[in-house]
Amino acid sequence: METGAGQKGIALTDRQRLAWLRLIRSDNVGPATFRDLINHFGSAELALEALPELSRRGGSTRPVRVASREDALAELEFASRFGGRFLGIGEPDYPAALKQIEGAPPLIAIKGRADALRQPAIGIVGARNCSVAGAKFAAIIARDVGRAGYTVVSGFARGIDTAAHRASLDTGTIAVLAGGLDRPYPPENLPLVAELLAQGGVLLSEMPFGWEPRARDFPRRNRVIAGIALGLVVTEAAARSGSLITARYAANFGRLVFAVPGSPLDPRSAGANNLIREGATLITGASDVIEAMAPVTQIDLFSPHQVSEPIFEDERPLAVPPNDADRDLIVTALGPAPIEIDELIRHTGLPAQSVYLVLLELDLAGRLYRHPGGLVSLALDDP
Repeated sequence: METGAGQKGIALTDRQRLAWLRLIRSDNVGPATFRDLINHFGSAELALEALPELSRRGGSTRPVRVASREDALAELEFASRFGGRFLGIGEPDYPAALKQIEGAPPLIAIKGRADALRQPAIGIVGARNCSVAGAKFAAIIARDVGRAGYTVVSGFARGIDTAAHRASLDTGTIAVLAGGLDRPYPPENLPLVAELLAQGGVLLSEMPFGWEPRARDFPRRNRVIAGIALGLVVTEAAARSGSLITARYAANFGRLVFAVPGSPLDPRSAGANNLIREGATLITGASDVIEAMAPVTQIDLFSPHQVSEPIFEDERPLAVPPNDADRDLIVTALGPAPIEIDELIRHTGLPAQSVYLVLLELDLAGRLYRHPGGLVSLALDDP
């Protein structure tokens, strides 16, 4: 399967990569804010210069923390010594499917050969405390879809994830980590890291080096798994589990969701059985996945990337910032209920660029919530 051949993109310069890392590591700058800042200012360097003033205009009561050049250089140097590197969203090796999702990570860290990132991927997730039969079935699916030309992506957890990674070592596997690239979890899977890297697999994370994974970091990891994968297989997932979070993300991203049926008497199968009842595709073997995925792999994943910078050092002219009356109008129109930005523009009658700039100001001041689907609302504790 040659879907990954000829992947498009433009490599960042070292100077741009440093500025991108500083920007994404600064306070209140998430993926959506990062994209809007670069699209507005034209480069990460110009956005970094603007952060303190934007935060002040947004009503922040304390200065925004801007990641220092020294800290970013130290992380880049650590990554190099560790054998890793950073990929920007517009670069050739950045996973093509991941860059299509809303709020894709602008910068990811990887270790390993990038070949696995260039192929269409199937996600395989499930219970940590899986049965022997569940682990065996996940391994069969991973082996067979790997032989069909797909990279297997999972979350490096115990149980189903581990079985899927091991079974796809010789065909390509991506382990998405909840912590920093140098903090793989759980500890008992450390030997698997060496095997994975020796056989051409990839470790991937959007978190800083040295970051110890916390409970709230795992849903973020699950979102990346769902973004990389064109299809997701769920097996032996309990009624409330991280695997179902991954499945919800996958469905929201327009991915195909597959589920392995299990005994109603086994609580580990409750989640997968519920997914089938809600419309996921029931599978009994890898052939079901491969047949359903065939049309999906024909989709063009190499459309223009969402975030770009000029290659040369040209600076785009910036619009005059909105005045206080315009800013007050936008803040008044916002409330705790999520709304579409286009609706906000129509309601206020202000130019779109003015509305987006005020939203950036509020975001950097910690006064804005961004919701799935591009919706925004005023922070609940905002007057």
